[in-house]
Amino acid sequence: MARIELVDLAHAYRPNPGKPSDYALHPMNMTWDDGGAYALLGPSGCGKTTLLNIISGLVKPSHGKVLFDGKDITNLPTEARNIAQVFQFPVIYDTMTVRENLAFPLKNRGWKTADINKRVDHIAEILELTPDLSHRASGLTADAKQKISLGRGLVRPDVAAVLFDEPLTVIDPHLKWLLRRKLKEIHHELKLSLIYVTHDQIEALTFADQVVVMTQGEVVQVGSAQALFEEPEHTFVGYFIGNPGMNLLPCTVSLHQAYIAGVEQGIAVPKNLPIGMASGVVTLGIRPEFIECMMAQAEGTVAARLIIARNMGTHWLVECQLGVHRISSKQRTQPAAAAGDTVWLRFPQERTLYYVNDRRVV
Repeated sequence: MARIELVDLAHAYRPNPGKPSDYALHPMNMTWDDGGAYALLGPSGCGKTTLLNIISGLVKPSHGKVLFDGKDITNLPTEARNIAQVFQFPVIYDTMTVRENLAFPLKNRGWKTADINKRVDHIAEILELTPDLSHRASGLTADAKQKISLGRGLVRPDVAAVLFDEPLTVIDPHLKWLLRRKLKEIHHELKLSLIYVTHDQIEALTFADQVVVMTQGEVVQVGSAQALFEEPEHTFVGYFIGNPGMNLLPCTVSLHQAYIAGVEQGIAVPKNLPIGMASGVVTLGIRPEFIECMMAQAEGTVAARLIIARNMGTHWLVECQLGVHRISSKQRTQPAAAAGDTVWLRFPQERTLYYVNDRRVV
């Protein structure tokens, strides 16, 4: 296991990059602690896999350094980095048995047979592969093959890190949930450093202690699931995390009131709005979970028109027209109003965030 540091790291596939769009990965500095569980989260093409491949040695960065426990390994080949990588599709030997597949990485490193069998039995038990140990891999389902691939990545206890590149994509949805939970258990038991690439926010938030959110080659926030949900530092994080994502409403601030286009009432903004931001155009952000929907006007509310209320089982998803914007809120009970009626929305100040140029200022 190792402490991984990215120092002034950036990557461009074209020579002499001169503008931000030339970079596949924008400059970053980051530290991942030994034994931590991290996820790289973002949409396709945001740079997640490029970053993972730089850490593994499959790609050499055009700028900066990668350190393992303080040692510069930027120019070391993959085989010299002592890492294990699990890919999107199973990488196993079909002609071997499950036991032989799991044992292969240890056998290559000269482990004694008794130690190999002990380690293989332990990993097989964790992944519930014990009944299949004597079976040839070619006859197993795609789900089982990917579990073998996961096992091959986890079987070496001395690796600097185990890297996962969307390993559950081909897995059945129900088994995917079970394997996510299993990986969490494995992390707590084996204390391995795990880095997990995914575009699925549920996978990232349930697996990782810290999530690295990326978009267009840039790391926009690193934090826990709670921090990403309650205090997104970037509008992309607010939009990408959550279902539905954060409501983002352009507004004009004047005399400590935020005015949304088409809405007469202003929304009180914090008095600690940074100097220079007390007037001008900002973006108001609030999670659907935090909006209060009322049937009668009250202090601090703004009028909106109810579009539809959907019963989602655990809550009602209410969509309203607020000025020129459509806004979503989650309510515990069905609103006592019909489509087209006026409802009154309150934005609790402690749950309302403000952004300038996509970055949170309050």
